[in-house]
Amino acid sequence: MPGLSAPRAAPGARGAETTRRRVAASARAFGRAAGGRKSGVAGAERGRGYWRQRSCRAIKRVHLTPDLMKLRVALVLSALSLLAAARGAIAESPVAPDPAKLRLASSNVVVFDASAQRAVFAKGADEVTPIASLTKLMTAMVTLDAGLPLDEPIAIDIDDFDTLKGTRSRLSMGATLTRGEMLRLALMSSENRAAASLARTYPGGTPAFVAAMNAKAAALGLTHTRYVDSTGLSAQNVSTANDLAALVRAAAEYPEIREFTTTPSHYVEVQPTGRVLGFNNTNRLVQNADWNIKLSKTGYIREAGKCLVMLATIASRPFVIVLLDSAGKYTRQGDAIRVRHWLETGESLPVARNARSTAKPTKVRSDAYHAVHKVRGKLGAARAATPARSRA
Repeated sequence: MPGLSAPRAAPGARGAETTRRRVAASARAFGRAAGGRKSGVAGAERGRGYWRQRSCRAIKRVHLTPDLMKLRVALVLSALSLLAAARGAIAESPVAPDPAKLRLASSNVVVFDASAQRAVFAKGADEVTPIASLTKLMTAMVTLDAGLPLDEPIAIDIDDFDTLKGTRSRLSMGATLTRGEMLRLALMSSENRAAASLARTYPGGTPAFVAAMNAKAAALGLTHTRYVDSTGLSAQNVSTANDLAALVRAAAEYPEIREFTTTPSHYVEVQPTGRVLGFNNTNRLVQNADWNIKLSKTGYIREAGKCLVMLATIASRPFVIVLLDSAGKYTRQGDAIRVRHWLETGESLPVARNARSTAKPTKVRSDAYHAVHKVRGKLGAARAATPARSRA
């Protein structure tokens, strides 16, 4: 009838229609999945932006990007770590130059690679020989080990004078400097009276100081080293090139020794007069800008010849150089330059002809020379005492 609404479907009919639609949708989804497997997709959904592994849920590509970035970063870091390790292994195990190519005039030599802890060159390295003022490195270590105040004034005494060799000094009787200044002059300028004053003012005096020097040598394993004074003027202060290489490495642990031995020049004001004195380093190489020297000490007495020890950075590596019994005034510096050139290039510079002979034959010739002139002097005196014959 007009005005009346259409009859509504029964509740049971609406439920049946909903169920029918859900079943149809499930059938269509199952058919698409089956078709994908039949086409060889192997469980991968064809929709863009997704991939599916069997028995796994779908993962969006945007979720995969951070994981890939983390993996790439990890791989890069691993590669860098391996490269750094390889470079470290190469640095620790360098190819040493051929020792047969190095020609030196010094009688006893050691070139020690402080990084690799091994000698790369040795010549008469275990021969016991006088070491002259190289002794002062041990003098400095014993002084610093005692913990005595470096600002304490010390006056030069008669006991500090050299009665063995008769060497001279500008530190006159009564000259007063601090212990630190005495130590600096003993190391950089090889001042004998300064070194003697350090031993004399040690608790127990010079005998106790020398005993401490030998005890320190034993503690460092320097089995062929022996001291009888703090200056090195005695030829009974002996060691070997190998022992001295170990001594240099031990001395390099002291900042004061590194500083004082590489000071090119220094001025001191001597009390009580107020006189200012200038001192230079006995190793001229410390003034050379081409060298990177961390520690240096020279020495000379006739029995020891010219001596030099250094800790220097060469070819970006620390090396200890020990040169003993060098002939000629500049041979030890020349040998040091030859060692450096050999380490940098693998080749050796030529040795000067007048530096080929060692110091010991030179000393023999010098003694013979003086003996001949002594005989000639006696003959001349005898002739002068004989009355001259009257002329005809």
